[in-house]
Amino acid sequence: MRIIFWGTPEYSLASLNIFIKSKHDVIAVVSQPDKKRSRGNKLISSPVKSFAEQESIKIYTPAKIRDNIHFINELKSLSCDLFIVIAYGKILPKEILEIPKFGSWNAHASLLPRWRGAAPIQWSLIKGDEFTGVGIMKMNEGLDTGDLLLEEKIKIDNDDNLNTLSEKLSILSAKLFLNATSLLEENINKNINFQLTKQNNLGREITYARMIEKSDFKVDWGNEAIKITRQIKALYPRANTTFRGKNLKILKIKILSREEIKNTKYLLMSNYSIPGIILAVIENEGIIISTKTDPIMLLEAKLEGKNISSKKQLIQQLKPSEGEYLSD
Repeated sequence: MRIIFWGTPEYSLASLNIFIKSKHDVIAVVSQPDKKRSRGNKLISSPVKSFAEQESIKIYTPAKIRDNIHFINELKSLSCDLFIVIAYGKILPKEILEIPKFGSWNAHASLLPRWRGAAPIQWSLIKGDEFTGVGIMKMNEGLDTGDLLLEEKIKIDNDDNLNTLSEKLSILSAKLFLNATSLLEENINKNINFQLTKQNNLGREITYARMIEKSDFKVDWGNEAIKITRQIKALYPRANTTFRGKNLKILKIKILSREEIKNTKYLLMSNYSIPGIILAVIENEGIIISTKTDPIMLLEAKLEGKNISSKKQLIQQLKPSEGEYLSD
């Protein structure tokens, strides 16, 4: 099949790579325009664009796609069978979705209709979902409302964070998308109608994964310890607090139950009721901080202007004192 691939971030690369190596013909790639991503305001290409350039694939990076007559006519001239869309970054209008001979198809990283929208992986972690997955759907004008062709479910492990779970789902998306394309091709060759499943027949709650905002990265020590843990995993490595006026990225923590504290060597300040206080500094282990519920031990972090440090090195770097506050 003649395929145009739509994608932008690193997450999309596994799918692009698998299609390039397949029997299918990736005739073009559409990605977001270059953006200023560094301190020097240098224009940087998206990971998908950079990869496509290495593979000598025709690339489009339109600043807008809706009502872009020149771009739409260019797409039509390519005589494409399928649009493969994964994390492109914009909603495709009907006039574009209807261009390919056999439709436009998207891989979405959730168990739809749960977590429709821009940040499904982050919100599945923030809300403590036990499972997630990938669905291959036929695109329509709605926000991730298309009918499903294939879906696969995976368990979210206790030690998963945004990086590890994104990698798993990226690989799963590539595998599932290739399988879906083979299934589409087989049905087309046999002149069989596609077997699609409507999302409202799955019996799942509809939820929306809004875009992550700057304020979401700030750790609120007045939250429950479990919610703080989920936030740090979901927004890894950007969840942060303030320590002595400097930004401190929180990379890894451990919840300490009160029962665990009673049965261990940890000697904490008695005032658990005020969140965000350093309760103890445990040599070679970490820094214990109060929350709304159980204390947490800070194991790994990155102080503004410094390298990532953990345990003993972290303590030496921060030189924290019992009773100090961390600010949100």
